[in-house]
Amino acid sequence: MTRGPWHVAVLMGGWSAERPVSLSSGEGVAKALESRGHKVTRIDMDRNVAQRLAETKADVIFNALHGVPGEDGTVQGMMDLMGLTYTHSGLATSVIAIDKQLTKQALVPHGIPMPGGHVVESESLFTADPLPRPYVLKPVNEGSSVGVAIVTAEGNYGNPIARDAVGPWQDFPELLAEPYIRGRELTTAVLGDEALLVTELRPKSGFYDFDAKYTDGMTEHVCPADIPIEISEACKVIALHAHQLLGCKGASRADFRWDDARGLDGLFLLEVNTQPGMTPLSLVPEQAAKLGIDYASLVETIVEEALNRAGAAHRTGQGHG
Repeated sequence: MTRGPWHVAVLMGGWSAERPVSLSSGEGVAKALESRGHKVTRIDMDRNVAQRLAETKADVIFNALHGVPGEDGTVQGMMDLMGLTYTHSGLATSVIAIDKQLTKQALVPHGIPMPGGHVVESESLFTADPLPRPYVLKPVNEGSSVGVAIVTAEGNYGNPIARDAVGPWQDFPELLAEPYIRGRELTTAVLGDEALLVTELRPKSGFYDFDAKYTDGMTEHVCPADIPIEISEACKVIALHAHQLLGCKGASRADFRWDDARGLDGLFLLEVNTQPGMTPLSLVPEQAAKLGIDYASLVETIVEEALNRAGAAHRTGQGHG
């Protein structure tokens, strides 16, 4: 596949909690493609998105959506039915990766280290703790640390959790309960079939929640991370293996917790993000830049991979996948 010029529809926005991040990602992608001479149509997703995509007649859709329904297989299925070529992962991968419990079921049997835990009814939290404190509660299928709560021994939400305490139990009928892993926040990007680098995320206060991720100055990014080489290599091996096991396409990002008091035994994969952010604060562009891949080249690489994959699928009579 030549480098164009292409007509790219950048799909962004939507109505998830991550809408502002998606708009920032999408605008960055659109400007980068335009700077390289490509034609870009910006589409802020609404309920008429199928009609708008059909009318655009783009060569490829750059999926810059984050969260539901742009990252959970819904939009992927729609685009598959329409016969559209799009970036990042396909339907089945998206369905599994957005669901933290399904991700564990797919990866843990293959030796990927992930925290234990189980799904609980939010209503049950007001009676008893599902795990010994400290533990983490998070939505089963949201990204960007939306709705994450760390329940500590000090009883910061009450003991048991108070019904009127502000937390994800007020917004989600079910939550994933996991043991809290002390230590450090690490993340590794995968582009195509290569793990890039390891970044350590050091929030200035609290933990790496939604605000810390997307507010300039709230989190220090140490890239490459100042960690032992065996931990760095393990992150890259696990990230790439998870990317391949799940069938991820284009770019993905694997998030880890590392208990540095336990060495290699303290490294746990938390989740795989199939549509990582492309904002000015995002981690995939940052890691690519450290390796000499500028932002526009990164975007073109992701688009080109989707076009090449679609061309190969067309030659073999297969769908997007």
